[in-house]
Amino acid sequence: MSDAPYRVSPLDVALHRTQFHSGNELLDRYFRETVSQDIRRRVAACFVATSSDGSIAGYYTLASASVLLDKLPASIAKKLPRYPTLPAVRLGRLAVDKTHRGKGLGGALLADALERAIRAEIAAYALLVDAKDDAAAAFYKHHGFIALPESPLTQFLPLATYRSLAQS
Repeated sequence: MSDAPYRVSPLDVALHRTQFHSGNELLDRYFRETVSQDIRRRVAACFVATSSDGSIAGYYTLASASVLLDKLPASIAKKLPRYPTLPAVRLGRLAVDKTHRGKGLGGALLADALERAIRAEIAAYALLVDAKDDAAAAFYKHHGFIALPESPLTQFLPLATYRSLAQS
């Protein structure tokens, strides 16, 4: 995102977060009150998009996770090793400030998260998301995510799939 009007970097806890308003009180409250604790406890990493004026335009969190092999679609699971669980990265939260909506920032943050997951030195099979509602699920589906058969709001994108799409 170097040529874009936003810069994505790990959250600097000194950034002023009270002005961030996504329109979702749960996401906003988490960002204002809890994310620093999660970072300190090493249960999540947070990345923020800042605009040229230094304001926070969006954020997302990543954490380690796993996916049960028997919860994946059968057509995909049959091609994978027979481990009970596969390593994954969870995109815990993704939010864009109301003043920055409609500029493609949500998709850019998702792409940044996928790139970070691919570049990590620890292997992971997929990026997992738990969509908060049908609109969020549609957003992830639009970006190639696949719903788990028994939990349609939980979706995943195999990192190898994203890598091959990004290279073509």
